[in-house]
Amino acid sequence: MNYLEVAKAWLSQDPDPQTRAELAALIEGNDVAALKSRFVTRLEFGTAGLRGELGAGPNRMNRVVVAQAALAIAKFLLANRSQFQDPHGELSVVIGYDGRINSDVFARDSAQIFAAQGIKAKLFDSKVPTPVACFTGARLGASATIVVTASHNPPRDNGYKVYLGGPLFGSQLVPPQDAEIAAHITEIAGSIRFEEIPMSEDIELLGQAEIDDYISRARKLALHAAKKELTLTYTAMHGVGYRVIKPIFDGMKLNWVSVAAQQEPDGTFPTVSFPNPEEPGAMDLALETAAQHGSDLIIANDPDADRLAVGVRSGDGYRMLTGDEVGLILAEELAGSGRAKVIANSIVSASLASLAHHHGVHYEQTLTGFKWISKVPNLGYGYEEALGYCVDPSHTPDKDGISAAVVIVDIASRLKDQGLSLIDHLAKLNERYGYLKTGQVSIRVTDLSVISKIMRGVRENPLTEVLGSSVEFEDLALGLRLQKTDGVIIANQELRMIIRPSGTEPKLKCYLQYLGDSEQSAATGLASLRNFASDYLDSLK
Repeated sequence: MNYLEVAKAWLSQDPDPQTRAELAALIEGNDVAALKSRFVTRLEFGTAGLRGELGAGPNRMNRVVVAQAALAIAKFLLANRSQFQDPHGELSVVIGYDGRINSDVFARDSAQIFAAQGIKAKLFDSKVPTPVACFTGARLGASATIVVTASHNPPRDNGYKVYLGGPLFGSQLVPPQDAEIAAHITEIAGSIRFEEIPMSEDIELLGQAEIDDYISRARKLALHAAKKELTLTYTAMHGVGYRVIKPIFDGMKLNWVSVAAQQEPDGTFPTVSFPNPEEPGAMDLALETAAQHGSDLIIANDPDADRLAVGVRSGDGYRMLTGDEVGLILAEELAGSGRAKVIANSIVSASLASLAHHHGVHYEQTLTGFKWISKVPNLGYGYEEALGYCVDPSHTPDKDGISAAVVIVDIASRLKDQGLSLIDHLAKLNERYGYLKTGQVSIRVTDLSVISKIMRGVRENPLTEVLGSSVEFEDLALGLRLQKTDGVIIANQELRMIIRPSGTEPKLKCYLQYLGDSEQSAATGLASLRNFASDYLDSLK
């Protein structure tokens, strides 16, 4: 491939002055390596939609790539009109966007492209959390909902999350629809230039009324009339959660404060290197503010507010709960109160089988991702260990860090009235259901071939023993229990390792679980398992 010629052809259709300037400089400098990274392939459209670094070329997020995706989705909907028409018998798309760089531009381009194809385009007139857009799409019965967001990815990333209506009820798309849309993208990219894609200004704007509908629903999830005032620190992590969560928290009996430096949307994320509550250092300002405020609780959303992190005062400091710990607390609340008759989580999350049996509810485990969790029939509650919780699937069929925050704060308020904390509550749940500790070993790469090499090594010489105990090896690529996926499970009665490539980041993830007969034995076992997993994966690089 002559990358210089391909880059020049792209430059001639690129409408964005910034990406044009970037690409022109690379061409002028004859930077073949940089051009190759942008043009040797293109961002893959899959069940996570699109996600990648901002920049010029088909392997970056930019106006050309987004326009091609929008037109492809439009063609998909037009070809499947009878399946995805809205309650009015029309095709319609709800479009939301967060505060990342160019999110608003990508969203407006998309709306104009859908409108030109005769599809009703309903564009939010300001930045909104992903759950608000998802809720609105489901409430309106939209043919599709699109949110321009890269969620908790690095600052230079952006993305394009796609939900489908009709039989999918506004949940994330799954195969084979992703492949159909990807095929349309390939055809469009090879035949239509950006300026040839029709656009129309016939767009309907959505705004505060739709946000208020979401807020009204979220408020109904708080059932406890607090007697004692709960103190709370909240951070939006430079995202879009604050505007929506503020009126909800103001209506609850809370003494709460926001982390001011992270309160407003800022796509440069100036106070964090990585806007993910799970990453080291990301919670530092929230922890400082909580200590100054004397907060009982810390609540953090990621930038598009579809994830929730929870910290609890413990001794002289705070302890951040794991995703599995919050998942267990919410499951106990929703199943125990009768609000959820069916609960689910993914294979990388701690099993809820004992809890489900105790409360007499149905339990399912799915493949990784809410695209699968949300498809469980009659789902009442679902969660994933990566801080994702779906507490109101009949209204928001995806993970939702705001409504989950409402429920967890409601639980904490009730416990405070009883002189207890979430940590006290968690100790009782562990005593009832078992002392399970979970963790993770992740390998972030710049060369994706490293991940392929490790996965090949895992499969070519399957582990038969871990920490002195025999284990069973299951290759998920064979699709024996669940849909085929790239991953393996190594497990026995005490421990579990799930090894898989990340679907949204250049990472290999190894999820760890260890079941002990006490808090201490579980913690010790997990530490040993983490050391084993780290050494094992390093040996396969």
